[in-house]
Amino acid sequence: MAFCTINLIFIDAQKHEFLNPPKFNDTDLSKQKSALDENAPAEILYKSQHFMVDTYTGLLTKKAFYRVKIYDKDKAEDWLNLEIPLYKNGSSEEKLNKIKAFTYNLENGVVVPTKVEKSSKYKSKESKYLSITKFAFPNVKNGSVIEYQYEVSSPFLFAIPEIIIEGDTPSLYTEYVLENPLNIAYNINYTGSLNPTYRVVEEQSMYGTQYKTYRFGYEKLKGFKTEKFVKNDRNYRTKVSAELNSTNFKELKLYSSSWEQIKDRLYENEDFGGELKKSKLAKENMPAGIADFKTDVEKADAIFKHIQKTFTWNNDRGIYTEDGIKKLLETKTGNAAEINLFLVMMLREAGLKADPVLISTVNKGLINLISPNVSNMNFVIVAIETKDGLHIYDATSKQSSMDQLPPRDWNQYGILLSKDKVKQMQMVNAKPSFTYLTVNAKINEDGSISGTYSDKDTGTFAMFVKENYDDNNEKYKKQYKENYAIDFTGIDSKVLENGDFESTMKFSSDNLIDRVGKKMIINPMLFLNKNSNEFDQTEQRKYTIDFISPYTKVKKIVLEIPEGYTIEELPKSKKIVTDDKEISYNYAVEQKGNTLEITSTTTVGSADYPKEYYPAFKQIWGVASKSENQVISLIKK
Repeated sequence: MAFCTINLIFIDAQKHEFLNPPKFNDTDLSKQKSALDENAPAEILYKSQHFMVDTYTGLLTKKAFYRVKIYDKDKAEDWLNLEIPLYKNGSSEEKLNKIKAFTYNLENGVVVPTKVEKSSKYKSKESKYLSITKFAFPNVKNGSVIEYQYEVSSPFLFAIPEIIIEGDTPSLYTEYVLENPLNIAYNINYTGSLNPTYRVVEEQSMYGTQYKTYRFGYEKLKGFKTEKFVKNDRNYRTKVSAELNSTNFKELKLYSSSWEQIKDRLYENEDFGGELKKSKLAKENMPAGIADFKTDVEKADAIFKHIQKTFTWNNDRGIYTEDGIKKLLETKTGNAAEINLFLVMMLREAGLKADPVLISTVNKGLINLISPNVSNMNFVIVAIETKDGLHIYDATSKQSSMDQLPPRDWNQYGILLSKDKVKQMQMVNAKPSFTYLTVNAKINEDGSISGTYSDKDTGTFAMFVKENYDDNNEKYKKQYKENYAIDFTGIDSKVLENGDFESTMKFSSDNLIDRVGKKMIINPMLFLNKNSNEFDQTEQRKYTIDFISPYTKVKKIVLEIPEGYTIEELPKSKKIVTDDKEISYNYAVEQKGNTLEITSTTTVGSADYPKEYYPAFKQIWGVASKSENQVISLIKK
């Protein structure tokens, strides 16, 4: 039976026409909602990604065709602006050859197209390796259809861009096509759970010679549904990429790399290994007194802090230097490779066993360990080997320390590149972060409450908060008022000397107390109560539960009761812990005279958990929510 099914799919695929966009259909403009998801703000009507290696020019042609229906333009912002990346390396560069883009609207029963004019396009240089052509679609309304197609010619045959099949937007039809002459071979990396509706993988005659073609067509794709506590759901989506395996012109040349070959090539590259050879720069800039430290860790820490304090990261990622270490020393600003490769150089100059570690940051996705490719990596960090094992550093963050890295770095694996060997490192964030939420408040006779609030984070969480603050500090401060609906004033947010991030503020509120006769009824957690269970998923959990870091979260409320009032009944304390002691919650209440102290402590022992832990989290978060929503009655004596 299974054999017959495969044959049927194969025959259907032969009949199905790829690379054949349907003519524009006026009825698409009248559609009110997606049949795949009635709440979707947009829907892909047709999407085609076509890659073809031209046997005559030797160039890779990248073609895209999209037709997208917009139902709610305010929630479909990702579709309203188009970005086309163009790569460059030395004299080799990609070129945008053709581009056509339209917005279609139905006005008085007539289809009105609006063309994207050349004047609306602009090109921005992101780095010496990348520029992006951008434009916005004009005249987009609810009900519009946008359509665009473009063609890029590329001399870079090594890595075909990874295409995400399973996007957020539902799709009536999506296709992926790769065509390469037989003397150029690719490895196809296919990940995810969806199978194509139509699939053709075969050799056939086209463009005047023999080609290998890979064709995958998908019908009626629903939008990908993510889950809470997932670092990067891209890792779980269905996607396709291709990497150059070999060419066979006059002789067979293999490109599929091992990590050893990648290491050798990087050490030969002038923007990586070439910079590491400039030991004179490290010697000339070594801070005084390093030789006086007794242990390797003390030396490494001193050098790391010097680099961290002296140089500022320009937010550019990458494994190659952009302007070089010499320029870094002049400007005191550089990309990730410049800062961390210089740290490697300084540590080596001090006699330490130090090496660069290549990683893929969280937002880029997991490294494919079984298919080594340098294009999978986008960041360099540093490892030192001491008698007690490996320690890692990242000097791009002003708050990081030994084995305490920014959240973006913790992505399961790293590839350590010493001069003589390669080592795959499992990167586990074992250092706990702490969050301390502290309220000191007073209940006033008129039923209002006033006091101070402090929100402090340590470790990985502190770095995460600092990134959000740097992105938009006004928006960051505004979140307190929006999240708690409390009148906060004098909000002061800053990094403390030890790297912790703290926000302090004053507050007052007259809507936290209900008066019933002579009673005041109040939740003593004030605005810090857990009022919902974040583990509320009704369907079975599919993916790993990620927290970035092990953590302990402590909420402490010190509440002063007004003179002449007594507490009718104290809330019940509660403690719950899993059998393996991994997850625990404690709610404790104590009265000291006219002051009530409530402490809620949540401890999560690891940075991530298998999906099987979901019921345990659901239970404990439920207990926490119930405990933190207990109220007290204050009775006037």
